[in-house]
Amino acid sequence: MTWRSFVAMGDSFTEGLNDPYPDGTYRGWADLVAARLAVDAGPDFGYANLAIRGKVLDQIVDDQLEATLAMHPDLVSVAAGGNDVLRPVMDTHDLVHRFEPMVKRLRESGADVILFRFADVTAHLPAQRIIGPRAAILNDGVAELGEKYGAYVIDLFADDAFHHPEMWAPDRLHLSAAGHRRVAGHVLNVLGVGVDEQWMLVPPMPEPTPWLLARGADLRWARDHLAPWFRRHLRGQSSGAMITAKRPTLSPVSDREIA
Repeated sequence: MTWRSFVAMGDSFTEGLNDPYPDGTYRGWADLVAARLAVDAGPDFGYANLAIRGKVLDQIVDDQLEATLAMHPDLVSVAAGGNDVLRPVMDTHDLVHRFEPMVKRLRESGADVILFRFADVTAHLPAQRIIGPRAAILNDGVAELGEKYGAYVIDLFADDAFHHPEMWAPDRLHLSAAGHRRVAGHVLNVLGVGVDEQWMLVPPMPEPTPWLLARGADLRWARDHLAPWFRRHLRGQSSGAMITAKRPTLSPVSDREIA
């Protein structure tokens, strides 16, 4: 199937954090998917990316859903809820309940929809006993919505390659450039589109880090990434507060993005 327009909705996962172009702007898996789809669709292909880091589900619905529907895209990706499960207090079952109307409206508009079961990041983060069960409920709920509404579901959780540290940025929460390419490969494979097999290659798992060195790395991570995150949230600040969508309207994919 050939899609002629693609809109990506979501948060930092879809914005493309930690996968920079040479000019410092971000690429990410959605740009890679759009560039591949544009090859098949030709010069009339349009791509918009409304994702903004730090957004929770309700913000994505309020700020991105109507704008997406107004563009009448053939294909829409929705990745949301990851920031919600990190909140100190939340109801994951209610989160899935609030997710459903968005998927329903997108499918009723005639768009094909891409949903995600997120990869497991809990091994690298504190509070695994809290975050893990929440993430499982979100993943299972989204998979059920995908089946109910006939959406494409990208099962990153089932891919053990995401246990490899090279799939993640130094903050241990966002994908690395290699992680974004692997996600793009999964999306294109599920869509039935050819993919660069290099994107799916994973190096051998490194040897376990000696205990003392690992604890030192944990302390540096807590200082450089965890503590600033806590400070922002104690102040009620979002990392995306001053950020605007990088591609707010459908536009052609540039030669730089295809290269």
